[in-house]
Amino acid sequence: MRRDWLADAVMYEIYPQSFADSNSDGVGDLRGVIDHLDHIASLGVDVIWFNPCFASPFVDAGYDVADYLTVAPRYGTNEDMAELVAKARERGIRVLLDLVAGHTSIEHPWFRAELAAGKAGPDGDRYIWCEELPARTWAGDIPGTPAWVRSPGPRKGYYLKNFYDEQPALNFGWVSRPGGEPWRDAVDAPGPRRNRRALRDIIAFWLDKGVAGFRVDMAFSLVKDESTAEGLRATVALWREIREWLDEAYPDAVLIPEGVEPRTGGPLAFDADFFLVIHAEHASLFDNHGAGLLPFQAPTEPYFGAGGRGSTRRFLDGWAAAREADPSRLVVMATADHDFSRLCCGPRTAEQLGAALTFLFTWGTVPCLYYGDEIGMRYLPGLPDVEGSVCNPSYNRAGCRTPMQWDDGPNAGFSTADPVGLYLPVDPDPQRPTVAAQERDPASTLAFVRELVALRRATPALGTRAPVRVVSEGYPFAYVRGESHLVVVNPRREAAVLAVPEALAASPVLASGVVQAVDGLRVDGFGYGILGLGGQSCGGKGSSGRSGADSFRVP
Repeated sequence: MRRDWLADAVMYEIYPQSFADSNSDGVGDLRGVIDHLDHIASLGVDVIWFNPCFASPFVDAGYDVADYLTVAPRYGTNEDMAELVAKARERGIRVLLDLVAGHTSIEHPWFRAELAAGKAGPDGDRYIWCEELPARTWAGDIPGTPAWVRSPGPRKGYYLKNFYDEQPALNFGWVSRPGGEPWRDAVDAPGPRRNRRALRDIIAFWLDKGVAGFRVDMAFSLVKDESTAEGLRATVALWREIREWLDEAYPDAVLIPEGVEPRTGGPLAFDADFFLVIHAEHASLFDNHGAGLLPFQAPTEPYFGAGGRGSTRRFLDGWAAAREADPSRLVVMATADHDFSRLCCGPRTAEQLGAALTFLFTWGTVPCLYYGDEIGMRYLPGLPDVEGSVCNPSYNRAGCRTPMQWDDGPNAGFSTADPVGLYLPVDPDPQRPTVAAQERDPASTLAFVRELVALRRATPALGTRAPVRVVSEGYPFAYVRGESHLVVVNPRREAAVLAVPEALAASPVLASGVVQAVDGLRVDGFGYGILGLGGQSCGGKGSSGRSGADSFRVP
């Protein structure tokens, strides 16, 4: 398959308004990213995923698109994006854009035209309108819950929103079409057909400019009134149609959804599933509630918590389900992302990152490193709402969107603007981590991330193509990769013992706080190790000072 490159990828998510500001307006931009491509390349990353860069009124940080074919002026121009793609390619880095397929902004010309027309056009509506509220409605208390919004006029009635009120849902049709509700178009009605054609046009426009594909926001929100239990069949069929076209026209291009593609039989439309921080598979491992409570997830103790009261079971079940139909199915797993928390958040401190990062880069998922996690940037609580970053009192996303910390200069090197004009405040802690400081420290988180990525690339058994076999689900969590390497992590404060046959003959490749004992391995609190089996080992210290035999001792 032409898209096999994704199986070997290491991704890096950039929230563009917070990465680097090149023109001193307080907001990050594409030129700032271009200026820091060498840093990204130094991590061993070969794919950048950008959050939306398109023209927008930024009610929802760019997820409310006003023009899919134009870069937002605050980030630069289409020419800047083309230059960025070209210069990234010179460094062996591909670029993925965020595609918001299910809704637009109320400022999009499509919506404004339908609002002004006052009635459906001859080619059908691009959006979903009704003149009277239907008997069945949705409660819109939680963003992302479909709900009817009163039209601001001149068109009468209501439109259906997909997330915030300012994000009207695009019309891709309905599965259920009872009588008396004429606004429920069939999936092959003129309006839905126009939107499917437009979706292809948008994808082709950016692929022709050199991008490698798209992460698709709310990918399964398109066809309305579908049953999740039945696999969202009409929406999946729509994406399969897109995939078949891509296979002919752009066979190297990848599509990655937000979440897990429903399995409905037949070929899958997307190239991977994506376990993000708001999904139960990720949250069960890392959500320690330091950023609040997710309104759509039952709070649980995270496995990667110092108290040691969590479980890996929810993650393992999700992993198994994602790969059930096809054992080679790819899963992307983020360190964190723009929607909730960071690895370093609340009660989880920098000393706990080693175990978490070791897991994330060795499990067999495609790792996605969120900007700033390579230096252990922390989530900042209590920040003000900026562009929809505070969804409700218990769901604050602002704290994971703060400016990248480059050095000890003004605004941590992010911008030379007046601090009051920054997109979001910089971490005020005088001990905040920075790239510049960690470049000088061989035991830093930055050095460790580089070492992990390099080891992953040099060791096929740690990548996506090798099998994984769990040998311990509790504390410590331990698994064998490719029958040649044992990985063990103990993210709790107390020490743990791994007494399995594989532990008896293991030799260190990269380890911290791991002790060879008579009956196996003793793993200190927050310890971790990547160990070779059957002679697969590597002596001496690595760049982080965590590798080699002196981290692996016999008492």
